[in-house]
Order: sequence, then C-alpha cells, then structure tokens
Amino acid sequence: TQFPWGLKMAAPGKRLSSTPLEILFFLNGWYYATYFLLELFIFLYKGLLLPYPTANLVLDVVMLLLYLGIEVIRLFFGTKGNLCQQKMSLGISMALTFPSAMMASYYLLLQTYVLRLEAIMNGILLFFCGSELLLEVLTLAAFSSMDRI
Repeated sequence: TQFPWGLKMAAPGKRLSSTPLEILFFLNGWYYATYFLLELFIFLYKGLLLPYPTANLVLDVVMLLLYLGIEVIRLFFGTKGNLCQQKMSLGISMALTFPSAMMASYYLLLQTYVLRLEAIMNGILLFFCGSELLLEVLTLAAFSSMDRI
C-alpha cells in the first residue's frame, strides 16, 4: 500500500520496525542529555581547578555543542526512519553515527584532560553508537527486503 505523499506501508500484520533499535534510541536520548549536562559541569570543574588553557577549554565546549547538534539530529532521523520505515531517514542516521562516534572518541582520548568519569561516559556512548549501527544495518536490510516483495 502506498500513501498519496509517497510513503509505503508494510503489508497488514507485517511490522518491519525494530523494537530493540527504538529502545536503544530512547535510552541513548536520555543518556546523551545526562551526558551533555554532566560534561558541561565537568568542563566548569576542569576550568576552575585545573590549569586548562582557555583556548582548549573554549574549543572543547564548542565541540560539545556541535556534538549535541549531531546527536540530536542522528537520534531524530533514526527514530523517524525506524518508526516510519523510511530508508533515507535511517541512512542519514547511520551516516551521522560516524561523526558521533568520532566525537565520543575525541572526548575519550584526545581532549586536554580526560577524567575517569569522562572515559566511562564516552565508552558507554561508543557502545550505544556501535549497537545502534549494527541494528540500523539489520533494520535497513529488512526495509530493503520489503521493496522486493
């Protein structure tokens, strides 16, 4: 069945959306909100108590804001693509998974001072990215098989 605006609907009784993927997106959204706020407080702590160069601190905070934008867009398109069974939206989310993982890796390994708490938090973010990427590939394959039917 096809809607007038171009969206396809799965056959009655055939659900192709991934429930585990949607659960991961939901949990990752809440986790990232917590991560973002904690990271802001950690930067405040590091800026006040550590000899953190001002230019590096500003760069890290600006990159955190950029990371927020990437992650919000990635989760939005991932959820939309999964629930509406749209390959393009899910593909955009998959493509944004790589910059998201790179940002988590930067905060895990390359920032000026990395606290143990940050290492743990970024490790969890990388786990989310990897798990979501795997489930996105499987879900996209299921959506593609729908087109052949």
